[in-house]
Amino acid sequence: MGYAFKLQKVLTMKENEKHQAAGEYNEAVRRFEEVAEKLYHFLKQKEQYEEIHKQKLQSGLSIQEIRYFQQFISNLERTIHHYQLLVMQAREQMHRKQMKLTELNIEVKKYEKMKEKYIQAAFDAERTAENKWMDEISIQRFVHRGD
Repeated sequence: MGYAFKLQKVLTMKENEKHQAAGEYNEAVRRFEEVAEKLYHFLKQKEQYEEIHKQKLQSGLSIQEIRYFQQFISNLERTIHHYQLLVMQAREQMHRKQMKLTELNIEVKKYEKMKEKYIQAAFDAERTAENKWMDEISIQRFVHRGD
């Protein structure tokens, strides 16, 4: 027999919120990974250019080439700083989305536990009613046999 849980609509709504929050969290993780990869790319690029510059300095460079390199590295450092900020923001947003998802998971679990208890209580009540009914039938049969 199916039992109608009084808070089924609330449970369904909370499950939908949880699925939406999971999607938002996955999007935040994707965004974080994307920004972190770009930051890594720029850091790696800076390291490579510094190594190339170091090698060229040993063989000799013109002042113009040194200025060009310094300006390029300065621009690259600004870009790196910008992406470091973006990574921190993306990490913070990812953390907030994870906290929200965790809270919604807890809420859904609470409602699911309430539903389980409700179904178990309804099942127990039905079993008790059946036992009383069987006892009543047994008593009536006993009384009718005694006649």
